[in-house]
Amino acid sequence: MKSMASGFNWSLFGHIRSMFSDIFSFFNKIIKGHGKFWVFKSFNGLVASGSLISFLLAFTLGYLYLFPKFQPVTESYPVPKSNNSVGECNIFEGRWIRDESYPLYNSSQCPFAERGFNCLANGRKDRVYTKWRWKPKNCDIPRFNARRILEKLHGKRVVFVGDSLSRTQWESMICMLMTGVDDKKSVYEVNGNQITKRIRFLGVRFSSFDLRIDFYRSVFLVQPGPMPRRSPKRVKSTLRLDKFDDISNEWIDADVLIFNSGHWWTRSKLFEILYDEILREEEVSSVLDFSRDPSTLTSFSTVELYRGCYFQVGGSLKLGMPTTTAFRAALDTWASWVENMINTNRTSVFFRTFESSHWSGRNRNSCKVTRRPSSESKGRDRSPISDIIIKVVKRMAVPVTVMHVTPMGAFRSDAHVGTWSDNPSVPDCSHWCLPGVPDTWNEILFSLLLSKNETSLR
Repeated sequence: MKSMASGFNWSLFGHIRSMFSDIFSFFNKIIKGHGKFWVFKSFNGLVASGSLISFLLAFTLGYLYLFPKFQPVTESYPVPKSNNSVGECNIFEGRWIRDESYPLYNSSQCPFAERGFNCLANGRKDRVYTKWRWKPKNCDIPRFNARRILEKLHGKRVVFVGDSLSRTQWESMICMLMTGVDDKKSVYEVNGNQITKRIRFLGVRFSSFDLRIDFYRSVFLVQPGPMPRRSPKRVKSTLRLDKFDDISNEWIDADVLIFNSGHWWTRSKLFEILYDEILREEEVSSVLDFSRDPSTLTSFSTVELYRGCYFQVGGSLKLGMPTTTAFRAALDTWASWVENMINTNRTSVFFRTFESSHWSGRNRNSCKVTRRPSSESKGRDRSPISDIIIKVVKRMAVPVTVMHVTPMGAFRSDAHVGTWSDNPSVPDCSHWCLPGVPDTWNEILFSLLLSKNETSLR
């Protein structure tokens, strides 16, 4: 009713009311006109009154038909039947709201939180960055309940595959779930290893729930290879874009698989600068084989030649292949592996998109961590890497869920490690503090698992 009232055109109402007043005044004069021209008896008065009412009704309806300004306003968008439902809205579209019940755990009390991500223990004084909760636009993420999740995951195996951002989410999940465990000693790393970035495999077992949560370091998802014979001197190794990671057989029996990749698909990670030189177009083309990507060429350009890891497909080196093209080829290899090797009736597969970083400055080497989330995304809500992930998954023949976290992270310039790491001399605007943003990724992951795969998680 409120929205209908707000939709009424009151100026129109005033106009019609004024018109009615004039008409009533006119008829009143006729009726009362001193009896000089009209003498009404009771029957005639009744006829005249009926005619007047009919005229006014017809006039009003005709006016509204010709000038339909009054249109009731109604709100119509899909609203979940309960707060436990996340399937009826875009859970990745929303905003960050302050919530004093956060954070969900204390990193200093979680032995699986890497010291480098524990910003509070490393000297950060403000805690406001830990107090933000993600609120989807048209629905809610269920409040995290560690015990309920542990019971749903009883007897399951969850596997994270990717780079250090994947490891951060893995650590976050373990710390979140440990809040629901009474005997903390019943949670342990299966090989007795300390949590470190130098180990390719880490596995934590929740023995009371027969639950395994594993992490495999595979930053490219495809196989690295040695330098092919007769390669140019600048080629030190290759990425075999058509060969999936050789440890992938260890992931096949997972109940939940979460992939990520992207941060290593940059020139700074793949190559080191060899030299700068002014070259002609034909020299550039012959040296780097840029003919497939003419947009990178100018007649006289400052060209940086790189020594390092190059791309390979079959037995052929792709010296001039753009990095995004190579990433697309690697994702196609990943998609083919999932389609042929994973039983998606048993295994829930997720791919998390590129995580926004907040480097600034001319060379993007300045890291300034803010005290509050940014009010603007400043273009960080989009990423070519994320676009490729979404396009590849959309074409797949089996169900895979994209966790499109790029836009939500774009506003969290306050939540990066910065100088509060175990190596404060090297600022970090790529990784996130724990507790922090990766906890939200896991809240969303648990929501999706419980809403989509309730049966498989029983």
